[in-house]
Amino acid sequence: MSDKVAVVSGGTKGIGAAVVERLRKDGYAVVTGSRSAVPEQRDDLTVVRADLSTAEGVQALAEAALVRGRVDALVNNVGRFGARSSFLDVTDEQWEQGFAANVLSAVRLTRALLPALLERGGAIVNVSSINARLPFPMVVDYSAHKAALTNLTTTLSEEFAPRGVRVNAVSPGPVRTPSWTGDGGMADGMAAASGATREQILDEGVPASMNIALGRMGEAEEVAAAVAFLLGPEARWITGTDLVIDGGIIKTA
Repeated sequence: MSDKVAVVSGGTKGIGAAVVERLRKDGYAVVTGSRSAVPEQRDDLTVVRADLSTAEGVQALAEAALVRGRVDALVNNVGRFGARSSFLDVTDEQWEQGFAANVLSAVRLTRALLPALLERGGAIVNVSSINARLPFPMVVDYSAHKAALTNLTTTLSEEFAPRGVRVNAVSPGPVRTPSWTGDGGMADGMAAASGATREQILDEGVPASMNIALGRMGEAEEVAAAVAFLLGPEARWITGTDLVIDGGIIKTA
């Protein structure tokens, strides 16, 4: 059994699943969970089914992690977004649901696990988004929530760096995950509006419309590599940063 333990919220698909696999390769035992998770228990992997937008779901994940006896790393990855036609159409319920998933989940899980992280001199990475810097009307509520998460990252880094816990964020651009590539995902919505195919949107439409300098969407494993770097010893003098991983969409800091 690994002597390092990492907790990854929302680690059963997309970026979260890639982070789980990368950290396991790096020698961590990983504890993860999501609403759609199939419970599993191995020496190096614990999977719990939990709705992390609720206090009860976060508590279940935190308890599963603390059973391991230590926590060295936390990745707040869980999130929720939906395409909006207008700010005027976003309901209070949608704002509240998104805030619970995108912000409160990180607040609650960090609060629950910080005592254990402080014991180990651990590290936290929050998965934010370029929409925190480049808000877009189609994801108006998601953009605001991710801006809050990025701000929280800086605040936590200021308070807990003197106590040995580093806190950073990564902000991906468009990544080939099920929210983009799956049936009814973002690519399908764009394809229906433009008359293109899903693959044309993913291969050409998104890179062109978002002015991605490298000419393609990202891969989940590329984001996972950045997360692993920020958690690891080579980043031991990095805290309070927001690492943008977007293929060159944001041209200036």
